Amino acid sequence: QVHLVESGGGLVEAGGSLRLSCAASGSIFKINAMGWYRQAPGKERELVATAISGGSTRYADSVKGRFTISRDNAKNTVYLQMNSLKPEDTAVYYCKADILVITPSYTWLEVWGQGTLVTVSS
Repeated sequence: QVHLVESGGGLVEAGGSLRLSCAASGSIFKINAMGWYRQAPGKERELVATAISGGSTRYADSVKGRFTISRDNAKNTVYLQMNSLKPEDTAVYYCKADILVITPSYTWLEVWGQGTLVTVSS
C-alpha cells in the first residue's frame, strides 16, 4: 500500500503565505512526478504545479511567480510554497504522485492524497 498525506492548509488573509507538504509512504520503489492540484467549489480539478524527478517543474499560469514547488526526494516529500495568496486561490489542494511499487509486481500507480483546504479571505 502507498499513501500520500498532505498538511499545511488553513485560513489566511489575502496577500499572505502558506506552505503545503505532502509525504508519500509505503512500499515505494521510485517516484516520478509529484504535483499539486486544486478544486474550487463548483469547478473542475486543475493542475497547480508539478515537479518531475529529474528536477523540471511546471506551473499553471495563474500561480506563476507566486507559488513554488519543491521536492525532498530522500523524504519522498513535495512542498508547495504559496505567496501573495488571492481569494481565488481558495480551494481544496490535492497532492498526486506517480509511484512505482514492486509488490506484488512492478507497477506504476497514480496516487492521490485526501486533500487539504486552503481558504484565502479578502
